[in-house]
Amino acid sequence: MGRMTDTPARRVLLAAPRGYCAGVDRAVIAVEKALEQYGAPVYVRHEIVHNKYVVQTLEKKGAIFVEQTAEVPEGSIVMFSAHGVAPTVHAEAAERRLATIDATCPLVTKVHKEAVRYAKEDYDILLIGHEGHEEVIGTSGEAPDHITLVDGPEDVANVEVRDESKVVWLSQTTLSVDETMETVGALKQKFPNLLSPPSDDICYATQNRQIAVKKLAEDAELVIVVGSKNSSNSIRMVEVALDAGAPAAHLVDFAAEIDEAWLEGVTTVGLTSGASVPDVLVDGVLEWLAERGYADVETVKTADESITFSLPKELRRDLRAEAAELSAK
Repeated sequence: MGRMTDTPARRVLLAAPRGYCAGVDRAVIAVEKALEQYGAPVYVRHEIVHNKYVVQTLEKKGAIFVEQTAEVPEGSIVMFSAHGVAPTVHAEAAERRLATIDATCPLVTKVHKEAVRYAKEDYDILLIGHEGHEEVIGTSGEAPDHITLVDGPEDVANVEVRDESKVVWLSQTTLSVDETMETVGALKQKFPNLLSPPSDDICYATQNRQIAVKKLAEDAELVIVVGSKNSSNSIRMVEVALDAGAPAAHLVDFAAEIDEAWLEGVTTVGLTSGASVPDVLVDGVLEWLAERGYADVETVKTADESITFSLPKELRRDLRAEAAELSAK
């Protein structure tokens, strides 16, 4: 009689931290508060955050997402997304007499301020980021005559500056830490006097989620990242997982997008989510996996996150006024 073999136990390694960062949480709450405060519709220029489910949920509550400021009816309320906008967009809104609420992530605002400061000091600014991304467009707009986009290490050879002694690098906040530092290394070889920003521009949440996904990749045969296809930080997490040794890694918006064939021969699944993903979508994937025998869930914690950001000042001002009015009655 042949020896019986045990079926390996199936499990899920769940990354912590994952999902919403402070900037995304602030931006989504800002839309909800604006709808409560002013009623529908509230117009939002570009997706408030890069997540299909979040955008669809807010649309059902009365948010209207537009690509251009010109699409917003004169005299309406418009909110700027967490990715930030260029000064020209603020000017367009003023011309159309729009009431604006700026939900730009404070960490993106920090990069904008750095760009303005270095431009005033007449530096050439090398902005590491992906062409066409809303955040890059917004940051570039702060100092268009001083900023050159560097889209990865392979782009470094094409970079030219006016004065090699006055060059500084900044970066999009949602990039891969490793790829960014590879680009910085290549830039420093070309420009030995390259100045670094006072603090790393890649946001704490992006770094933390990438560290967590690297930890998952050590043990998981498959890593699933919940996030949308237009989410830069989610796409980077798939790349980081593969670079860290995961045999397979995939990006999905919803559990229904998972291909059961991915599970063939897999005993350990790593699960995480991008910084603009609500936990309800991760819960959906956990349920889907549990139905297929992956009911054992182990949390892999690599960092604590306690950062929070206050609501945009426009909402705080109006909410304070409303609270004072109610208390006076």
